[in-house]
Amino acid sequence: MSQSASVEHPPPKSRSEANRPEETAQAFVGDRFLTGDIGYRDEDGYFFLVDRKKDMIISGGVNIYPQEAENLLINHPRVMDCAVFGVPNADFGEEVKAVVQPRDMADAGPAFAEELMAYCRQQLSAIKCPRSIDFEAELPRHPTGKLYKRLLKDRYWGKRESRIV
Repeated sequence: MSQSASVEHPPPKSRSEANRPEETAQAFVGDRFLTGDIGYRDEDGYFFLVDRKKDMIISGGVNIYPQEAENLLINHPRVMDCAVFGVPNADFGEEVKAVVQPRDMADAGPAFAEELMAYCRQQLSAIKCPRSIDFEAELPRHPTGKLYKRLLKDRYWGKRESRIV
């Protein structure tokens, strides 16, 4: 199984990213358009998308894909919604953080956070699991359902200009 830094597509008909010239320039390498998706090809030649490059967490030099922890947490019977992302860590650069919307806000608290972290550690390596969990009554979503993960991340990153702590 080989990891790929991004998925390439033929260049789109439009060469602009909705009023974001910097992002547009970064998406093109010559005539190649890089989507920012990370994936792999299995032994049978099938491709699988793992996550988005911009969402990847780098902790102590290890690449962590938050989608793995999100997929576990969302299947916990007492979790309604969740988001997993990297937050600053002075020793490792970033660490894994989860923000969870419990089905019942009365469950929110240190005991439930520990339960969820243990739940993740049962199925993932420890480095891929949240080191801390915060709770919210509702996660920020667009009316179409898209999660505004950036709004959550910004609370923890503040005005830092770099993801390197």
